[in-house]
Amino acid sequence: MKQRPIPALAMALALVTAPFAHAVPAHADSGFRVDDGRLVDAAGNDFVIRGVSHPHTWFPHETGALADIGSLGANTVRVVLSSGDRWQENGAEEVAAIVADCKENLLICMLEVHDTTGYGEDPEAATLEQAVDHWLRIQDAIEGEEEHVLVNIANEPFGNDEATNASWASETSEAIRRLRAAGFDHTLVVDAPNWGQDWTHTMRDGAQEVFDSDPHSNTVFSIHMYGVYEQESVIVDYLESFTDRGLPLVIGEFGFDHSDGDPDEDAIMRHAERLGLGYIGWSWSGNGAEVAYLDMVENFDVDSPTPWGDRIIHGPDGIVETSVRAPVYGAER
Repeated sequence: MKQRPIPALAMALALVTAPFAHAVPAHADSGFRVDDGRLVDAAGNDFVIRGVSHPHTWFPHETGALADIGSLGANTVRVVLSSGDRWQENGAEEVAAIVADCKENLLICMLEVHDTTGYGEDPEAATLEQAVDHWLRIQDAIEGEEEHVLVNIANEPFGNDEATNASWASETSEAIRRLRAAGFDHTLVVDAPNWGQDWTHTMRDGAQEVFDSDPHSNTVFSIHMYGVYEQESVIVDYLESFTDRGLPLVIGEFGFDHSDGDPDEDAIMRHAERLGLGYIGWSWSGNGAEVAYLDMVENFDVDSPTPWGDRIIHGPDGIVETSVRAPVYGAER
């Protein structure tokens, strides 16, 4: 469970793939899709995400961040957006500019609404329904960008409230149905409850139901790995619970340390590589003082990496060693 970001000093804690045999709908051939449990591009090329989260909504002036992230070899950036329910809304024109920036820097753009973080436990959190409302407002900005954009519907949209979490599958399925009915053809990414960590196994046990609710069969599940994942055996059991069933999974956020425990980042990265799963580390820069150790660079300066940044970018099974550019941009690393 991450802590909440505060308006001027952001923190908060973020893709993809693993094996589900479904026929691929004809409409999905213009962008990313899930094919036999793998994330593939329009031509059927396998794509394993190696990325970084960037807190755009709290630091919109840090316009060089995506170029810096791309220069270090990441093939994906997960961009924090706001629906306007907790922070200033990122509107369609702004989102279109972000997508253009991603494309210029050869990055796949995973966009996420952060206002939902901890719903049911955090009284300020927005609902999944409100997140979908935002996607509908900015739909024009990403329509036609299915080859470059992945839609992470809502960040950690359920906290640890048992009663609220009981509706994770039904509310997530409804969010997917609303987006599909509105014409969203993108690959959708859905976060686990329990502040993303799914220690109750609500997402694990309900994933098939949610996947089957998508008329496009194009939904990927996102697990966030912090203190719940201190032991290698726990990491392996969770990841393989998806790959063994052929359900698509991404490690949508993780770190090397956290207030709730000491995640085993080496095991997370090693087994992600072994299983062909994507991962996105939290986060580029700008975390609040309590978790400033999760910054990958100091003060958004690409030339000032932190120990965490050096580990995820240059270490074993890290971004430099394992990242491959999305085929839509060419085959080079």
